[in-house]
Formats: sequence, C-alpha cells, structure tokens
Amino acid sequence: MSDKVVTRFAPSPTGYLHIGGARTALFNWLYAKHTGGTMLLRIEDTDRERSNEAATAAILDGLSWLGLSWDGEPVSQFERAPRHREVAEELVRIGKAYYCYATPAELEAMREAARAKGLPPRYDGRWRDRAPSEAPAGAKGAIRIKAPTEGETVVHDRVQGDVRFPNKDLDDFIILRSDGNPTYMHAVVVDDHDMAVTHIIRGDDHLTNAARQTVIYNAMGWDVPSMSHIPLIHGADGAKLSKRHGALGVEAYRAMGYLPEALLNYLARLGWSHGDDEIMSIKDMISWFDIGDVNKGAARFDFAKLEAINGAHMRRMSDAELFDIFIATLPYLEGGPAIAARLNDSTKAQLLAALPGLKERAKTLVELVDGAAFLFATRPLPIDDKAALLLTDDARKILRSAHEALNGLADDWTAASAEAAIREVAAAGSHKLGAVAQPLRAALTGKSTSPGVFDVLAVLGREESLARISDQID
Repeated sequence: MSDKVVTRFAPSPTGYLHIGGARTALFNWLYAKHTGGTMLLRIEDTDRERSNEAATAAILDGLSWLGLSWDGEPVSQFERAPRHREVAEELVRIGKAYYCYATPAELEAMREAARAKGLPPRYDGRWRDRAPSEAPAGAKGAIRIKAPTEGETVVHDRVQGDVRFPNKDLDDFIILRSDGNPTYMHAVVVDDHDMAVTHIIRGDDHLTNAARQTVIYNAMGWDVPSMSHIPLIHGADGAKLSKRHGALGVEAYRAMGYLPEALLNYLARLGWSHGDDEIMSIKDMISWFDIGDVNKGAARFDFAKLEAINGAHMRRMSDAELFDIFIATLPYLEGGPAIAARLNDSTKAQLLAALPGLKERAKTLVELVDGAAFLFATRPLPIDDKAALLLTDDARKILRSAHEALNGLADDWTAASAEAAIREVAAAGSHKLGAVAQPLRAALTGKSTSPGVFDVLAVLGREESLARISDQID
C-alpha cells in the first residue's frame, strides 16, 4: 500500500446529500487534507431502481456548496460492473468462491428453518463443495464467497477499536447474482482496491459489512484499507436522526441561511472535538483533525448550537466577505429574491455600510434579510405591530422636534452629527434618549429592532431619512 492517504466519499444517488452524508464527506475530506492526501468521489449507483441523475446532481451541488472538493472525476459504480464480474469469476477460478444453484424456494425453506429455531436466516452451504456438473440444466448460478468457517474475522477500526466477528456467523454470501449483477458488498471492495483507497471512513451502520468485505479482501490477497466507522448522528431526543430532527438535504440549510463554513464547523464537532475550541475556521479543522480522535458514541444534532456557531462565523467574517456570500445566497433565502430584485450600485453600497450593525444582531442569513429589509422598503413603510406601539401621539410630537433638528444638518450628515442633534432634542424636552430613539427607529425601519438608529440615519441618507420621518408625522 502506498504511503499517500487516499480517502473516498461514496454516496448512493437515491436522494439529496443529507446531513449525515455531509459529515461523512467532511471527515474524509479533512483527513485527506490533514495528511496531504486525496479524496475521491464514487457514486454508488448500482441500485438502478432507486438511483437517478437528479439525485447525483443534488449531491454534487451540495458538496460544491460546502466547498468539499474531490480529486479527479466522480466514478460511477454501475459502469464498473464488468470489472466486478471479472473479480467474482477470478475468485471461483482460484477456489475462493463457487457457483450456487439453490432455488428461491430452497432459500426460503432455509430462512423458515432458521426462524423456527430463533436463529438469523442464513445459507446452509449446500453448493459449497459440489461439482458444477451437478447443476440443473440451463440454470444460471449465483456466485458465493467461501467464507471461513472457523475462528473469527477482526476489523481493526480506528474509531471502534478491534471488532471481532465469529466466522460461523458470516455465511457464504452472494458476490455476483445469477443475472450477472454484482452485489453492493462485492462492488465496494473491488472499487476501493482499484481506486487505491487506503482509508475507509464511513458510518458505523457499515461495521458488519466491514467483516464481510474483509473476507473478500483476504480471498483476493489484497491489503485491507484502514477502517474508521464513525457513529451516526441522533436527534436532540437521542433517537436516530430523522426529518423532524433536521435530517434534511444540505440545500435546506442553505435556504435556512447557514454559512457553509459554519455548517462544516458544526458538523466537525458532531463526534469530534479539539479541546474546548468551539469556533473553527476550515484551516483550523484541517490542521487539527485526526480520525483517531472521533468519539465512539452517537452525536446529537442541536439546531440552537448550529445557530450560535453560525452567528459567530457571521460576526467573525469581514463585511466584504459576508456581503459577497449574502448576495450569492439571496435567491435561496426567504424574502431574498425581493431584495435581489432591488439591488443596484447605490443600494449595494447602503447594504455594505449597514452590515456591521446588521451582522451583530443576526444569527442566520435569513435574519440578515429580515434586518436589511428596511433599506429596500418603499415609502410609506409598512409598520409592524411592535413598531406601531412605539408611535403614540406623544412620540409623534417628539418626532416632529427630531425632524426639525435633523433637517438642520445640511451638509454634515453622519452618524455622529445625527446623534449630537438627537441628544439635544432629548435634553431640550427632558426626555431619556430612548424616548426619542425608539419612535425614530420605528419611523425609519418600520420595526422595533434594527442596527443603531444613528447608523440607520447615516446609511439611509438625509433625503430618505427625513421623508420616512415625515410620513409618520404628517
């Protein structure tokens, strides 16, 4: 086996890239990057009934959005079926596999007999040592591996430790069906060997497969790759992750306004950690990640934690970087297309100027859309219920004084000059600053929360600010 690490991500294209698959891809990608290796992509599309092009496209799109790049072209498992057949026939030739001609009725009888004894259903090996010349005329046999019957098969796992399987439990499973199609169990081994995969990192639901696959590796005299079976993700209630917990496709997280880097940070910490480090950049994750540090126990998915990490990433990002991601993601966000439609050079400049204040209050890009909506609103502004409560008759009197004071700022329209003018209004009327600022915020944004009100005045500019205040006092 070469010294260079080769990992692979091998999804089945039967739906979108779900969150568990994304984490498996991430761990493979991080380990490859950490060791200076490569990550390959294989689409396990042998199940022709359930595989489809749209699902393949969704998986590639999800990986690309997350920034999990693979090396070389994606490999189609289905297209490699002739090679899988060739290896199965080679195993028969060297006496490590055999043709089995048991009929469906015979197999069902074996299952029934096992069930009656309370045993797991298994094949009884009736064709293991029979001559193919005894085959029924014209029957097409399936190829079964000759699994060892004594001792045990050990999977040396970097996450689970050594896992031992008594060989008496690994019956002679099928590697090539009677119609000439390879089984998944067999195809995976041939592909991993031919693709020179050195490290297999996948969900621990594949652990029993690992024992059977080891039997095939040994039969061919091939090196068994390093195995790491990572625990599955559970919901916050400890049950296996389902759609109600957040087992959605990654495109759903894009639509919910999560940043790719924050989602990767959160997924990395599901089952792996680096001391007390909560917020990590991609660079941090690559330098710190080691597959041997992944926990054995299932991790719990927690939306509140994901949201907090996302908010931290938004605040850590430069305004220019966040601005670019925000603009690119607008088509996917609720309320985003309406903002996208109103973008021009001047509204873009306003948005960029408002970002420092907006990102302090938002934990997702959807909340950023909500916070930025006031910039793109057309007059007269829709006033939400909470903001309407701030616009009492007394408040409108105060707004008149504020309008007058702000109107006097002819050339010097900045956050600082606006603040000075509003503080004078408050002092002159013996009001607390909030008594002026809160109705002012409601008039300017139509909401009761926003970035700092003086920043809002600066970003909206003199003309628009005065017009919005006028709308509420006339």
